[in-house]
Amino acid sequence: MSIPLLWIIIGITVLISYNTFNDPNLFDKLHFSAYRIKHNKEYYRFLSNVLIHADPTHLFFNMMSLFFLGGSLEKMLTYDLGIQMGTIHFLGIYITGGFVANLYAFSRHADNPEYRSVGASGAVSAVIFAALLWYPEMELYLMFIPIPIPAYIFGPLFLAFEYFGFKRGRGNIAHDAHIGGALMGIVYVLILNIDKGKEFLSYIF
Repeated sequence: MSIPLLWIIIGITVLISYNTFNDPNLFDKLHFSAYRIKHNKEYYRFLSNVLIHADPTHLFFNMMSLFFLGGSLEKMLTYDLGIQMGTIHFLGIYITGGFVANLYAFSRHADNPEYRSVGASGAVSAVIFAALLWYPEMELYLMFIPIPIPAYIFGPLFLAFEYFGFKRGRGNIAHDAHIGGALMGIVYVLILNIDKGKEFLSYIF
């Protein structure tokens, strides 16, 4: 029996993240730095930051979100596209989401040597929104909210919340990464199957 790709991603991320909690040098090598990408040509930093997190709480919430919705997405993709293609596209969504999530920060901070960011939030957002688009009637249960929220309602509300947080520009939450990753997840699904977007809109309207 093959191990789901989701478990492999979570295992690698947890292992590397915990290593960086006690190894500042490894953290320094892997965090996202737009300045080092531009001036030192360290292009791997567009993706390496998805492997590390600021602290255990940051790691836990990202991996918990990935576990629940990522598991659903991987199952849906492998069921509809076959195990091989479903697994490839699941990885594609995760990687492209993580990459695109860093593009806005790169455009703003390429000459700022002090700026850095870490975390898989952008990649996780891509997976979440790909899952929402693929299965719009899915119901989500959130902490402190006792009733299920349909995916076609949760998606727009989440994007609106992230956009509001981005415009306020306060705190250490990378709202731009969440939005970038989410949009990449949506685009990826539309490229795979445009009918998924039409179906999602039909639930809203």
